[in-house]
Order: sequence, then structure tokens, then C-alpha cells
Amino acid sequence: MRVVWNDALVLCKQSEKKPKSAELQKIVITQAKQTEERAWLSEVSAIALQQSVADLETAFKNFFDSCKGKIKGRKVGYPKFKKRTNNQSARLTRGGFSIKGNGVYLAKIGIFKPIWSRKLPSEPSSVTVIKDCANRYFFSFVVEINPDLVDAKSHSIGIDLGIKTFAVMSDGTLAQSPNYKKLDRKIRRLQRKLARQTKDSKRRNKTRNKDCQTA
Repeated sequence: MRVVWNDALVLCKQSEKKPKSAELQKIVITQAKQTEERAWLSEVSAIALQQSVADLETAFKNFFDSCKGKIKGRKVGYPKFKKRTNNQSARLTRGGFSIKGNGVYLAKIGIFKPIWSRKLPSEPSSVTVIKDCANRYFFSFVVEINPDLVDAKSHSIGIDLGIKTFAVMSDGTLAQSPNYKKLDRKIRRLQRKLARQTKDSKRRNKTRNKDCQTA
């Protein structure tokens, strides 16, 4: 969760030596629940709160490993604070969620009826609940599959990328290049409107949501 992540990050910035994950959880979750400002954390699944601190721990590990050259490629930056207007996410492991028929049960929240994009191939080990900048919610599941059951040869296909035709597949299928002119004009119009509106106003937030949905 954004609040727990940010509270833990503040402590890390203020400390000479980064506190361990268990110490951070004790301060920003257990002790924070006893305060008036963070009492509402008791209404949230403990698994989601603990996972937020664990994700911050992973972010720091990746940052330190990148500084030491243990991670190849682009340098991993120092963990940043999460903003309310940015994409939000909460990850739940087993015990914090379950699949019930066509619904998804989230601990301390209830059952949701999502529009499934595909059938899950196996029982998920975790789920990430994502809220984008347009206030839309998505479920992303982690599942395990048996690689021996996947026939790589039957799914192989050659792709030739072009300009006039976006892609030509080896089986003869053509993928035409999309035309973004109309969409680009709409985005430009919304961004001009956004720039004229008062920051943090209801009208500006409404326009920002439309801009996110368009993009």
C-alpha cells in the first residue's frame, strides 16, 4: 500500500543505517495502528501491508545490487515515494485472497466479479490489485505451469516488421499499422484543457482521468 510504503521509506531516509524489514513492519504497521492517524490500517489485510514493506525491501536490494554492479543493464534508481495520482497496487499472497467461482475474494474487503481476459491455467500463488490513473482496477495473477506441456514448436512464428505494413507473419497473416492521428488530436486537446485548470480541483481530476483512459 502507498501509505505504508511511504512511511517506511521516510524511516529509511531518516536512519543512518537502513532498518531491517521486521523493524519497519513493527513501526509502520503494528505501532502505527495504535495511533489516531493510522488507526484505519486495522481495517486493511495485514498481508497486503506486510507485502508493501517486503516490496520496498526488494526495491532497496535491487538498488544496492545495481550500485555494486551485480545487476546488468540500466542502473536501478533509489526507491521513490508513491503519489496518490499515480498507478497504485497492492500484492496479496495465499491467505490474503482466494478464487471463488468466477469471483475473487480479497481479505477484509469481499468478493469482486472481474471480467476475465482468460482462464487461469492453475491455482494462483499471488494476486496484484492494480488501480491505474483513470481509477480502473485490474487483477494480475502469478501462476505456475508445467513447461513440458507447452509445445514451443507449434507456437513458433516468424515476424517481419515494416513501415507501411506493421508486421508480416510467416504464416501470411498481416498486421496493419494503426492510425493514431485522431487519438493524438484528442490527447492534445485534453492536455491543453488540463493545463488551464486549477491544480487538485475536481474538474482537473476529471479531465486527468479522461486523459489516462484515452492514453
